[in-house]
Amino acid sequence: MFDSIARPAVIDVFSGVGGLSLGAARAGFDVAASVELDERASDAHAVNFPGALHLPWDVSKTSGEKLLEALKCAVAPTGLLGGPPCQGFSSIGKRSKEDPRNQLFWHFFRLVSELRPAFYVAENVPGILWPQNEDVRTTALALVPESYVKLEPTVVDSGQLGAPTSRERVFFVGYDPNRVDALTAESLFEAKGFKTITVKEALTGLPNKIRSDWQRPEQGWRRSTLVGSSYFRSRVLGNIPAGVGDEKSIARLAEHKEVSGCLGTKHSEDTRKRFQRVRSGERESISRFPRLDGDGLCPTLRAGTGPERGSFQSVRPIHWKYPRVITPREAARLQGFPDWFQFDETKWHSFRQIGNSVSPLVAEVILSRIFAKLHQQVGSVPLAARP
Repeated sequence: MFDSIARPAVIDVFSGVGGLSLGAARAGFDVAASVELDERASDAHAVNFPGALHLPWDVSKTSGEKLLEALKCAVAPTGLLGGPPCQGFSSIGKRSKEDPRNQLFWHFFRLVSELRPAFYVAENVPGILWPQNEDVRTTALALVPESYVKLEPTVVDSGQLGAPTSRERVFFVGYDPNRVDALTAESLFEAKGFKTITVKEALTGLPNKIRSDWQRPEQGWRRSTLVGSSYFRSRVLGNIPAGVGDEKSIARLAEHKEVSGCLGTKHSEDTRKRFQRVRSGERESISRFPRLDGDGLCPTLRAGTGPERGSFQSVRPIHWKYPRVITPREAARLQGFPDWFQFDETKWHSFRQIGNSVSPLVAEVILSRIFAKLHQQVGSVPLAARP
């Protein structure tokens, strides 16, 4: 299924819509497979990564051997990526040690032990570093092969690595020193040299005056006027890796300057008046929606809950200039996704997919630095050669 000599391959488990996958592809990796149990997220990932194998599997019931059989390959991937569900560790949730989703963090590292990739990258919320979660971390990290180098878990603020959001996440990174040159947490997560991208700059070019009756997917396709050559804009408009992206969506952006997801939300006149009175950076007193600061960073976008937990809608920020909540495309820009990237056609699912994702800008920075440290023509370890 993949040829590690042509392009080092990665498998993205708990892939969601593909924030880590996009960062990996832009860094030079081949996204060989996605493992994602959420059907809507997996479908969206398939639209953006048509060349990857999409496995709608429960990671807790998936073995490394089963993954390789599905890929029809006798060697492990160069990299294993994943953002295990974080609700049990999140400061927003109930923070229950008994939350069964906490075990999925352990299962990620079980796959590391079974596959023995050249490196792994796992992402989670900072709450996983709290003392009450020490047992979860220790038990999971004990599965990493003894020969691997495990970097100190590091909290990364997306806004310091070029994304227009202040989202903080912790990264767990490890590697096989026989296949990857020496890495340190300091060098891997170095944040110097990145320009701060404000909300106002991030949303430049997208339509501002959104009609509330733009509810159907096709009505969400609107013209964007973004031009320029800055690093952020180059990531928004282009830098499309080979074999990545939906051809029709890419063509609409290139030929007609059209982007999807500019869907409206129906607000009452009273709600609009309340939104209008909210100052930048403050919360509306009734809905508790935060007002974006055009000259600042976007606060962390939340995903809400899935249908198995009540289908609660997450709080959506109020636009920095207009008395309305942001659109899915605006949320995607603020999370660092390019305009050609596609999400579920519905507002609810698209916001969930964006809120659950790793910023692809952050993923690209981290994975590009790992890619540069791979031994030349690094190969994956054949199954027969692994202890």
